[in-house]
Amino acid sequence: MNRSSDGFSPAFEEASTLSGVSWGAIFAGAAAAAALSLILLLLGFGLGFSAVSPWAHEGVSAKGLGISTIVWLAATQIAASGLGGYIAGRLRVKWANMHGDEVYFRDTAHGFLAWCVATLVTATLVVGSVSSIVSGGVQAGASVVGGAANAATQAAGTAVGKTDSDQYGYFIDSLFRDDRPTAVSDDAVYGTVTRIFVRSLSSDGQLAAEDRTYLAQLVAQRTNLTQADAERRVDEVYARTQKAVADAKLAAQQAADKAAKVAAMTSLWMFIALLIGAFFASLAATFGGRRRDAVEYLETDAYVSTTSVPVR
Repeated sequence: MNRSSDGFSPAFEEASTLSGVSWGAIFAGAAAAAALSLILLLLGFGLGFSAVSPWAHEGVSAKGLGISTIVWLAATQIAASGLGGYIAGRLRVKWANMHGDEVYFRDTAHGFLAWCVATLVTATLVVGSVSSIVSGGVQAGASVVGGAANAATQAAGTAVGKTDSDQYGYFIDSLFRDDRPTAVSDDAVYGTVTRIFVRSLSSDGQLAAEDRTYLAQLVAQRTNLTQADAERRVDEVYARTQKAVADAKLAAQQAADKAAKVAAMTSLWMFIALLIGAFFASLAATFGGRRRDAVEYLETDAYVSTTSVPVR
């Protein structure tokens, strides 16, 4: 056997200089995994939208939808990552004269690298393509809700008046207060009362004595109630308004807390699903690599020659 000056055979020197990473196989497995993952995600979105109903007591519940989403993400990672890892292991370069442990490690690394590339590609596609598809699916509902909100805003603006957006409207109104019962239009009264309520609720929540008296005067002028009865009505209405505002704040806090918990659980389960995908990609790569090494080379005499042609 021919040996070089340092005592090693040329075949060993050539094998030691070759890279242990078959990037072609890795990118091939990553492309297959990313494509299958995207297809399964689109299918999952379609099934999810078909199972959700805007009508009460119809369609899948929020809890059921969350559980099914987690299961679907895990199944998607297992299928896509397993396919990508198997392809990466099956297509990688065959390493001759190498210890089995090193081959096992390299196959595992090929599957893991294929999963890494596929995850990055899938994340890019999800942020781009899937987000546009989802936004298109909810665009109609959002336009309906937005139209209703705009109509409500316009109606409120008409009732409150042009000084509703003016933060100094409350002080300007106080310049024209009069103890005498004067004829004031309904729009002007609604605007004045609204500004007083907003000012009181946004500060300390207590209705000032002069504001209470002035509101009672406006109520008595339009309802034929006495000043005392009008003041009691003002107190009752303002108390109900305070309760409505407090309930709205509590509902908003509960919704924010629930959203935070849902986001935390979603991130946790996505993390677990991605770990499952990495494991199955590495495992499938070792299986594909073993299948690759098990391929036998046959000799054929298709051509009259002294050289045999290997057939894979």
